[in-house]
Formats: sequence, structure tokens, C-alpha cells
Amino acid sequence: MEIITTPDPRLRTKCHKVNKITPEISDIINKMREASLEWEKSHPYELSAAMAAPQLGFNRRIIIIRDDLDDKKNLNFTALVDPEVIKTEGVVKKDYEGCLSVPSIYGLVPRPTKVKIKALLEDGTPVRIKAEDSLARTLLHEIDHLDGILFIDHIKNDEKAFFRMNDKGDLEPVDYLTDIKGNADLWGDDD
Repeated sequence: MEIITTPDPRLRTKCHKVNKITPEISDIINKMREASLEWEKSHPYELSAAMAAPQLGFNRRIIIIRDDLDDKKNLNFTALVDPEVIKTEGVVKKDYEGCLSVPSIYGLVPRPTKVKIKALLEDGTPVRIKAEDSLARTLLHEIDHLDGILFIDHIKNDEKAFFRMNDKGDLEPVDYLTDIKGNADLWGDDD
């Protein structure tokens, strides 16, 4: 399956709750896992850490998170259905984020360092998760997707927050006016 990229309007739509795990939902989760790993094969310096269902065109509140955010060899993902942020805590820190749906652009995004969420596992078991640092950031990034929010929205007017990965895997600043602010493919028609 093709990963949807900006400025596709489906990325800006609030997703519908799942409520019940069905074979259709399990199929969507499997497609998300496959698409994440397929994307990663052609991106040697990047890790497909997570994905949200709208990135494949499914208007459902489903995310997947890699079981180990530091190990590209670990190919396992945990699915979270109807995830909901209960509380954020900690200091707000800026750190780099990228997105499968925002090709080639990275940004320094401010997010809380701790989050508590509730969700359903793929088998329907309700869970509550306390996460810190990169896991908290990843969960918040993916849950934003379910509400039509992209990481670039958090840094829209920060000229020094945008970067691009070069062919050696290093992040380099981009020209904000040319590559970011004036890029209709990044923002769509509304901006």
C-alpha cells in the first residue's frame, strides 16, 4: 500500500473511533505493519518507528508503535486502538521528528516529556500506558495524526526548526521561505 503524503486532505481529517476489534481492523493493522517495514527498506538511515491508520487512507483511530524504537532489526510493532491522551506531564522539550507522510522534512518539535494514554490492544484488552521521552513523543505524534494534526503544525512559524536529511544521513537546515513556507505540497491549499 502507498503511504499518503502531504498535501493529501485525508491527513487533515479527524478519524472515527473503532470501538470493536473486527477482522477488518486486524487487516488494517497488518497492512500498517507491512507498509512501515516496506518504507524502511528504501530509507537506509531512517527507522519506521510508528504509523497511524490515516497514513494509509483508513479513517480509523489506530496506531502502531515499534516495540524497540532504537533497534531497526526488531521488526515487531504493538497496535493501539482508540488511543486517548489522559494526561501530559514533564517539561516541554524540542527534539527532532520526521514523518512517513511528510517526505524529506524533519523538525524540532516541542512536546511534553511524559504522557499517560489509554487504548485497546489488538486483541481488545484495555491498557493504560505511561511513557517518557522518545516513546512519549512518538505516541503524541501518532495520536496527533488521528486528529488531523501533523508535526509541522507545531513548528509552522519557526524558521529555524526545519531540516532535511542529506545522502549521508545527516540533518541540514532548509531554506524556510523556499522549502517550507512557500511549499504548497507541504501545506496544501489552506496555508
